[in-house]
Amino acid sequence: MAMPLRQTIRVGTYLVEQKLRRREKFPLIVELEPLFACNLKCEGCGKIQHPAGVLKQRMPVAQAVGAVLESGAPMVSIAGGEPLMHPQIDEIVRQLVARKKYVFLCTNAMLLRKKIDKFTPSPHFAFAVHIDGLRERHDESVAKEGVFDEAVAAIKEAKRRGFRVTTNSTFFNTDTPQTVIEVLNYLNDDLKVDEMMISPAFAYEKAPDQEHFLGVEQTRELFKKAFAGGNRSRWRLNHSPLFLDFLEGRADFPCTAWAIPNYSLFGWQRPCYLMSDGYVPTYRQLIEETDWDKYGRGKDPRCANCMAHCGYEPTAVFATMGSLKESLRAARETVAGN
Repeated sequence: MAMPLRQTIRVGTYLVEQKLRRREKFPLIVELEPLFACNLKCEGCGKIQHPAGVLKQRMPVAQAVGAVLESGAPMVSIAGGEPLMHPQIDEIVRQLVARKKYVFLCTNAMLLRKKIDKFTPSPHFAFAVHIDGLRERHDESVAKEGVFDEAVAAIKEAKRRGFRVTTNSTFFNTDTPQTVIEVLNYLNDDLKVDEMMISPAFAYEKAPDQEHFLGVEQTRELFKKAFAGGNRSRWRLNHSPLFLDFLEGRADFPCTAWAIPNYSLFGWQRPCYLMSDGYVPTYRQLIEETDWDKYGRGKDPRCANCMAHCGYEPTAVFATMGSLKESLRAARETVAGN
């Protein structure tokens, strides 16, 4: 796991605190969506299908920061939509970083070079650039030519200025172990990004493309082959070892979507950012009034093919903390990554 040592210690301390308080459900990271609007129209995205009136809305800074503070989570992933389209996104980031939250700003990077002067490098902040493949595959996935080249240029500029840069890559059933290897080799070895997150695509209900999402066995086969030959240990992957075991079918876990809750313009989303069974105004209501036992593979048919990090990475983290062997394994990989 390539998570910086300082961040690893902070998250580990937070987990111990929750255990001492005997809290059964608590957030590891909040998925914050201060807008739904985007400057791209990706075929696999279900977030830009809202009515025009909703797409014009922007979450106030105080509301965004307040939701994160209410949850108590140590980490925040700011997504959307495209968060760099929010006129006060820099202020949201600044206030969260000032409160020692670890902030990942997820972006397609089309506006990054234009907006980068608004941000300041910090150990608590990283740009998380979405890269779904090398040039041809990425531009096809976002339905626009030139996006890959702009993203690469933006990553290089952000790195030059001293920012931490991570990437997020989503893989579909059109991918092969070789296409996975090619893009992760490029990000790891050529662009030298700080960390990489990977995810099998989830079938958003409103996504225009419903044909190219991975099933469970397809996901396991894809990552098992891509991880072979030492790739898994060589790549700077921003995941716990047990979650990577999960992706390649060496371990299985129940869903703990409550640990990565989503807060958007509509409120706290049930049960996760991939599905919508209603919204509630407070984090406490989300935790206490949601029937969490009915979600996950084997329980809800919508979850049948889901192996997304928002449901299963937290379970892997909790399993790691509950095992001395796995804790030492994760610690070794953290030290190796630093």
